[in-house]
Amino acid sequence: MILRRLFIANRGEIALRVQRTCERLGVETVLGVSDADRNSVAARRADHVVRLGAAAPAASYLDIDAVVRAACASGAQAVHPGYGFLSEKAAFAAACEAAGLVFIGPTPAQLAAVGDKLSARGHALAAGVPVVPGGSAASFEEAGALAAEIGYPLLIKAVAGGGGRGMQRVDSPAELRFAIDRAMAEAQAAFGDARIYLEHYVAAGRHIEVQVLGDGVRSVHLGTRDCSIQRRFQKLIEEAPAPSLTAALRADIESAAVRLADHLRYRGLGTVEMLLDCASGRFYFLEMNARIQVEHPVTEAISGLDLVAEQIRVAEGRPLRWRQSDLRLAGHAIECRINAEDPARDFQPCPGTVARARFAVGAGIRVDTHIETGADITPFYDSLLAKIIVSGTDRAATVNRLTTALSACDLQGIDNTLVLQRALAASPEFAMGGVTTAFLPQWLERWPGSAVPR
Repeated sequence: MILRRLFIANRGEIALRVQRTCERLGVETVLGVSDADRNSVAARRADHVVRLGAAAPAASYLDIDAVVRAACASGAQAVHPGYGFLSEKAAFAAACEAAGLVFIGPTPAQLAAVGDKLSARGHALAAGVPVVPGGSAASFEEAGALAAEIGYPLLIKAVAGGGGRGMQRVDSPAELRFAIDRAMAEAQAAFGDARIYLEHYVAAGRHIEVQVLGDGVRSVHLGTRDCSIQRRFQKLIEEAPAPSLTAALRADIESAAVRLADHLRYRGLGTVEMLLDCASGRFYFLEMNARIQVEHPVTEAISGLDLVAEQIRVAEGRPLRWRQSDLRLAGHAIECRINAEDPARDFQPCPGTVARARFAVGAGIRVDTHIETGADITPFYDSLLAKIIVSGTDRAATVNRLTTALSACDLQGIDNTLVLQRALAASPEFAMGGVTTAFLPQWLERWPGSAVPR
């Protein structure tokens, strides 16, 4: 199949990102929009626009029937789901295939295999990839016994979860029941699935992920990323390659990710997330995100590849163009997420109208955003405003470029995290590299610009 018309089942900066590649490839784009996005930058840039429904995600971007009907009626041959919304829903991929649409992503079976976190752990073990000690619990009594076995602190996670939702840290047996009830309620609300499982919590850990790409026959990796700077399991800064790893450890992590992808006979782009225990030097499988990631630009920067174009190539049925030994990764790249949130009010989302939007330009600077002066930021969707991506020959040069790029940005009219990111980029801990997931919460305790719950 040669793709000529593509339906984009998403919004915001990822919709624009897909459009840019399609324009370069000569592929027409059809954008499905909610009522809130009819006048968005992505809507104005698309070749065709189709209304999906009301502003609420459940009535538009999360409505499988509405999206599939719109895609079919538009004459599109394929659907790109972006990230979030329906991107990892096996039922959506299956509905696309049943309607004769190519789903640009993994197969429905693969989405189901890794979308269920317990199933994903089983596949990781089958592929010879170590997993964090833990397991599922069907009752409080089972959870208590398992918690005693794996030890405190521990994490409660949603089986169908992602993005930190349905996740609770537990430091003692006295906290367990309340944490389980809260995690199950949040998981049910977010995913319609209240199942949970328990994992040992690694206090001094780093979040290392590997970008993989497969054609359904074989897989390759495109290097590592470090996403350890997180607040409540939400990433703020990502970089590639992951700094402060020995060559041997990096190779082991990358090989493990490819083993899992090969075991699944994976089709498309995916990210294998690992937890590196800094105390022991061991790494463990966390989960696999079967879609393009928010942080994919840093991998593009060090690989020289257009990952959306590679997704399209695989979806067209073409094999991978290279062997692992053919791929060359060079330089360093860092991405900062700028969100419409107020650090002074515990990062409360801040919808409103952008009075001024000015972003950095220059060599080694890339900005992925759907925001412009006068844009309305609604309360219905994710608070991401822009991604500031910088690249350089080495990490030190890239950190310097990041501080310069952030200082050149100006966002007025709504509270946002730009000032926070400037302070983080200038911190000595970040300059050194290799911080753990415990870094940001501790740093926020000292930073005067944030309100941190005690």
